[in-house]
Amino acid sequence: MLNAGKAVKVAIYLSEGSTSHGVSRYSRILDFLFFRGVSGATVLKGVAGFGADHHMHSSSFVEISDHLPLKIEFVESREKVNELLGKLEELAGSGMIEVQETTVAKPAQPSRAKNVLPAAHQKIEGKARMMRIYIGESDRWKDRPLYQAVVEAMRANDIAGVTVYKGILGYGAHRRIHKDKLLHLSHDSSIMLSAIDTQDKLRAFLPMVEQMVQEGLVVLSDVEIIKYSHRPIEVEIGEDSKPSGPVLA
Repeated sequence: MLNAGKAVKVAIYLSEGSTSHGVSRYSRILDFLFFRGVSGATVLKGVAGFGADHHMHSSSFVEISDHLPLKIEFVESREKVNELLGKLEELAGSGMIEVQETTVAKPAQPSRAKNVLPAAHQKIEGKARMMRIYIGESDRWKDRPLYQAVVEAMRANDIAGVTVYKGILGYGAHRRIHKDKLLHLSHDSSIMLSAIDTQDKLRAFLPMVEQMVQEGLVVLSDVEIIKYSHRPIEVEIGEDSKPSGPVLA
């Protein structure tokens, strides 16, 4: 971890579209810095500029350029920079690398420790029920997408989990074909929500579904859970988490 005191700031100047072995140079440099244990790095994107080729590059609403200038900055100890400099010169290609002495007044601190809490709902094993809700993508509930409102209602009622699927082809009660193609942007594709929980919890939630789903199909099926597991909830202790690396200006 970087300590307070004398250090070195490195700036690497690249073109946004510059690649190496089919991968963007800035991405390869960031990966290299990350896996070599550099304390933190930031990529800054320019809106206009020119480089060694003396061509002006700019970004505007009518011109999207992939040759805009990029700058990668990081601060490290002199010893660490000396270790990395040879490889960075190779990764930068025709880009420029600037190294200057600096002083770290206050090093960045790692995120606060996390307190692991048990999950809010009980683990489900064995027999359970599956609820499937078939609606249209354009269906609304109180000026919001219906599928989003149902997901939020299930979460509020402690349903174990729900997944939303978007259909690519199908029809419903009105016998209209709904399709999703690359060049055909449909706003009324078929939507299916699938949730699994205990019989009692899904039955208790049915009145809410009947209230929200004015036109659609709701089905319940018996299922057997073979494995159901989830990660424990992680809660930050103290202040909000902060980035562990420096954000350079």
